[in-house]
Amino acid sequence: MKIVSKIKYAAIGLALTTGANASFANDWCDSGKAVKFAGLNWESGMLLTELMQTVLKEGYGCEVESLPGNSISMENALSSNDIQVFAEEWVGRSEVWNKAEAAGKVVGVGAPVIGAIEGWYVPRFVVEGDAARGIKAVAPGLKNISDLPQYSAIFRDQEEPSKGRFYNCPAGWTCETENTKMLKDYGLESSYTNFRTGTGPALDAAVLSSYKRKEPILFYYWSPTALLGRVDVIKLEEKPGVDKSVSIQVGLSKTFHDEAPELVSVLSKVNIPIDLLNTYLARMSTENINAPDLAKTFLKEKPEIWKSWVSTSAAQNIQSSL
Repeated sequence: MKIVSKIKYAAIGLALTTGANASFANDWCDSGKAVKFAGLNWESGMLLTELMQTVLKEGYGCEVESLPGNSISMENALSSNDIQVFAEEWVGRSEVWNKAEAAGKVVGVGAPVIGAIEGWYVPRFVVEGDAARGIKAVAPGLKNISDLPQYSAIFRDQEEPSKGRFYNCPAGWTCETENTKMLKDYGLESSYTNFRTGTGPALDAAVLSSYKRKEPILFYYWSPTALLGRVDVIKLEEKPGVDKSVSIQVGLSKTFHDEAPELVSVLSKVNIPIDLLNTYLARMSTENINAPDLAKTFLKEKPEIWKSWVSTSAAQNIQSSL
């Protein structure tokens, strides 16, 4: 009877141990395969990527990697399972994504950001002036993108003075392609140059520099981001009936989605309220904090948010790693 009891209790202990570690067991990582992420190069994308990688690595024992590239090349890589996770996919905006989704090669899950916006902006002082800064309105009638042809001289391109300059996204971003199409659709190609900065930070620098010098600038931008919290701008209206609502999901390769359900469940729960996200992104910019350090700061300061994404065991492991 004693031998039987010992065997019985050992079996119970094994079952309890197995149960406690069940949240850490997943075929993808246990087989030695790394979870490869798109190396996104905009602020919110970088932060979300770092958070997701930390959660999978420290919470679930996964090996994680990040591969650099622009959004279009990364979406192609996702569709072929060369990477498994695209942390901030603006669903429906990219033809690459749309075709891959229709072909059943990628899957969007969760909602890491809710309430995102995008559009074409000008400083508020261009339209309304700013008495406190001694700035007079130079385009008081500017309200719609369709109004821009008559104001091209206001946004004069120094390299091509006969035209205004529109600051587009960097080449290779999905928004760059969409904005280029909009220039054509609105008949602006003859009156505005399609200027592309080399990187996201270069676009930020151009906007901040013009704003500080009290000079007009026409540019594309989006939220969540730190920049729109640092400058007072107006979003120009588009044609009636245009719906630019934004849906952001975690983009996954279909292979990963099907083979790693435990990890997919975790990633689908990731969400940061947009106002809070903008606050952290502003810290990234003003305090010069890189994305890995900011992710650790977020995990230390906001356990009430991220612990809802993971199991109790994983939360304990993540907390211990900080």
